[in-house]
Amino acid sequence: MAKEKKPCAKKTCAKKAAQQVEPQTEEKAKPLTKTQIVAQLAENVGLSKKDVAAVVDNLGALIQTSLADAGSFTLPGLVKIEKQWVPEKPGKENVPDPFHPGQTTNRPAKPAHWKVKVKALKALKDMV
Repeated sequence: MAKEKKPCAKKTCAKKAAQQVEPQTEEKAKPLTKTQIVAQLAENVGLSKKDVAAVVDNLGALIQTSLADAGSFTLPGLVKIEKQWVPEKPGKENVPDPFHPGQTTNRPAKPAHWKVKVKALKALKDMV
């Protein structure tokens, strides 16, 4: 006789599904450092490491000026970086405390500020 399978709880099914999707590897590769990126790009393009490092450093300055002037920067096919204005949020009093049931707390006001949004574009999504 075959054993009957019991339906699993939602949490355990989700954990099992997550384990099946993620490849089982002993050691995950670490992300590349700036030096490794510069060396790899220099090798692929045929330029000196010094020239590639200057381009990578200049890219940061270019993004900064573009965000200040236009409010967005697009690296074609990869990412779109935008700045977004977040208005101030008023403080709240007597908010239920999620960590201490039955108690209330006061939340301070948050000042208005800029935040940065980074969106992956189609080509980057297709790489994964």
